[in-house]
Amino acid sequence: MRDLAKSTSLEFPHVATDLPPLGGVAKRGFDIIGAGLGIIALSPLFLLIALLVKASDGGSVFYGHRRIGRGGRIFQCLKFRTMVPDGDAVLAAHFRNDPEARAEWEATRKLKDDPRVTRVGTVLRKLSLDELPQILNILLGDMSIVGPRPVVRDELDYYGKAVVFYLKSRPGLTGLWQVSGRNDVSYDSRVAFDRHYVENWSLVEDIRIILKTVPAVCMSRGSY
Repeated sequence: MRDLAKSTSLEFPHVATDLPPLGGVAKRGFDIIGAGLGIIALSPLFLLIALLVKASDGGSVFYGHRRIGRGGRIFQCLKFRTMVPDGDAVLAAHFRNDPEARAEWEATRKLKDDPRVTRVGTVLRKLSLDELPQILNILLGDMSIVGPRPVVRDELDYYGKAVVFYLKSRPGLTGLWQVSGRNDVSYDSRVAFDRHYVENWSLVEDIRIILKTVPAVCMSRGSY
């Protein structure tokens, strides 16, 4: 699994990457215990989803996307595959035929009506079940249960000077962005959520966000 998560690092000289991660030992211990219990409790669901994804079109079960982690470290963010195998070509064709969709993508890096998503993928995304494999990223130390939304390299440009706050923390499986509307909020608001979270971190706040995540997902708030 570590081979899948091999990474390089980006250079951010203004960020002290040798400092302990946000939350230190307490947050990391909470992540390990929580992720370990999560894998045990959710293993039947993991198996069911894997079978559904495989049966949908015979493609791979998992998908690893390059995201930026703490200190600029690039890692493979794991998900259940929700898109068709030739997704890049499908997206390019969609943009050629729909300039409004291209504008939406450039503004938010998301599409509310994404032509690449499979039928099974639509359900998984609606319930955020596609993100469950990120529990493995948490155990590997790439991510945290709660933290900023994991972003791709190009998205760091949207952060401006606030990028230092994102890079101080491991990205989260959930976070303020997820319980505050997710895709229903502007990108500036996402950046503000990440900054607020890092500046005001506490273990109690992490637990509060986790408890709020369940109803947010059940109501499909801000779904893809």
